[in-house]
Amino acid sequence: MANNLVLTAAVGYDFKQIELFIRSLRKYYHDKVYIIIDKKDNFIEYAIKKFNCDVIKTSINKKDIQFQRYKIYTDLLDKKNFENILLCDSRDIYFQNDPFQYDYSGSINFFLEDFKIKDCPYNSNWLIKTYGKNEFEKIADKTILCSGTVLGSQKKIKEYLNLMVKNISKFKYKKRLKYLLTFRTDPEGRGCDQGHANYLVHNKIINDCKFYNNFDGPIATVFYLNKINFDKDSRLLNTLGNPYLVIHQYDKRWKEFTKHFEKIKKSSFENV
Repeated sequence: MANNLVLTAAVGYDFKQIELFIRSLRKYYHDKVYIIIDKKDNFIEYAIKKFNCDVIKTSINKKDIQFQRYKIYTDLLDKKNFENILLCDSRDIYFQNDPFQYDYSGSINFFLEDFKIKDCPYNSNWLIKTYGKNEFEKIADKTILCSGTVLGSQKKIKEYLNLMVKNISKFKYKKRLKYLLTFRTDPEGRGCDQGHANYLVHNKIINDCKFYNNFDGPIATVFYLNKINFDKDSRLLNTLGNPYLVIHQYDKRWKEFTKHFEKIKKSSFENV
């Protein structure tokens, strides 16, 4: 058995929200899984451990875990060693195969969406309000990379995590003034780790990266995916006719997924 790791966070979720993630993963993958959970959530801990997953308990608020998970990941990898690591979201992901069963060519691998940064209002806003208009314009023509799925060697993943921790601390999302002076949430957003990831990678602050297209790569980020194509077994296929290994953001395209979803769940829950 390889010594791989899937690393994710589920703070603020109940088990039903991540059940498809865990069951579909465990259908194909039998190595280590670590999941960050709220230290008070005994039920989700019990449910997760039934699938031979390890938990990392935290008191960090669910609103802050998106950013703070990077330091937690770093602390874990300072103590434990693995060959390859997948950093990923949990609530909006399911698996169609073992995510490591692919000939990845980079020391760290990133998975692109189908839009340029400048054509996406969310990604544009995250970058402009975190790094400023000038830095945004330098990479505005680059294709969006998704921070919700990153896979690489332990050494390279640790380098990436350390850079993310540093930049999250140094560059803060700039709320509008009327929200900055209060504890209210700015409805235009509160920033996103994806802004930091795109800044670091597209500015080549981390090297030996490999990019995979959304349409023919091993991982689908379906929010902007141009073509949604299922086979007779309700597996999502790339343009080469191969089932993707990982499906991310399927809830953003619910209209296309809903008629396949019961079959997807049934398949994922079998023999797990």
